[in-house]
Amino acid sequence: MQIVRWIIGSTIFVALLFLSLQNSEPAHLKFYNLWEWTAPLIFVVLIAFALGVAAGLLAGAFRTSRVKRELKRLHRDRTQAGPLSTGGPPSRPYDGA
Repeated sequence: MQIVRWIIGSTIFVALLFLSLQNSEPAHLKFYNLWEWTAPLIFVVLIAFALGVAAGLLAGAFRTSRVKRELKRLHRDRTQAGPLSTGGPPSRPYDGA
């Protein structure tokens, strides 16, 4: 599994390297007439990619924390309820008839 991770990482790195070599023209970003920024196109693309990854990780972290809180609540409720009991006599096993 470790070798697959290295192969995928190396492939992504080489692809981004070729992308950066091919897209070195300046890109002009304008936010209405208030702000203007000029940077190489690959820099803009990589920043957009990094922001997307960060947003995805943040969303995953929120989901993970919500699931952990729910598990703690369920565990607390179960331990406070005590042992499970049906309150009646044990049922007979089903014999198929």
